[in-house]
Amino acid sequence: MQAPSILFEDNHLLIVNKPAGMLVQGDITGDRCLKDWAEEDVAKRFNKPGKAFIGLPHRLDRPTSGIVVLAKTSKSLARMNALFSGRDIQKTYWAIVEGCPAEPEARLEHFLHRDGKTKKSFVSKHPDAQKAVLRYRVFKAGDNYSLLQVDLETGRHHQIRVQLQAIGHPIKGDLKYGSKRSNPGGGIHLHARELSFEHPVSQEPLHIVAPTPSDALWTALAAAE
Repeated sequence: MQAPSILFEDNHLLIVNKPAGMLVQGDITGDRCLKDWAEEDVAKRFNKPGKAFIGLPHRLDRPTSGIVVLAKTSKSLARMNALFSGRDIQKTYWAIVEGCPAEPEARLEHFLHRDGKTKKSFVSKHPDAQKAVLRYRVFKAGDNYSLLQVDLETGRHHQIRVQLQAIGHPIKGDLKYGSKRSNPGGGIHLHARELSFEHPVSQEPLHIVAPTPSDALWTALAAAE
């Protein structure tokens, strides 16, 4: 698997572009994850004994590519946790979906319920369902697939994947949420493209942009953007 690429680094943060298919944190599969890679990479580059400290203030789904923020100190981890939980971070995703939405841009609002057994989320009237809101804009419409920019107003489990399926335009390769067929390698065409926030220590504004994967469809649809 392709290694992550570093987008920004200082004494407090390591921000990377995660390839699709890589876990952020280890699970029962035992597959090598982003946290393992970062602990070893930072230790090696800075001649630290053993593994370096790496904290995870947020996650990105395994099949999704794009920006992941890693904390290099406990201080930055605590402050980044607060930023993410307080919604003080602007997140923009790019998604390649099947077909093309009838509206070139729209605000989607659904109530989602997470099923712990299937590890999926559904549009639901369940009493525990949570409000999910996103805005999308069609960047480029194709015959079979279209490129969308998606801006999140909330951060629910599998939110983008569920809401785009709900309007009849599942993300390419996302079998779990309605796509017709899988992608080679098991990734999906959802990419965490941009992240904007204040640095947790310096308070300087940070705006991070992650290049899209290099496969042919991303190249064809994202080239003009």
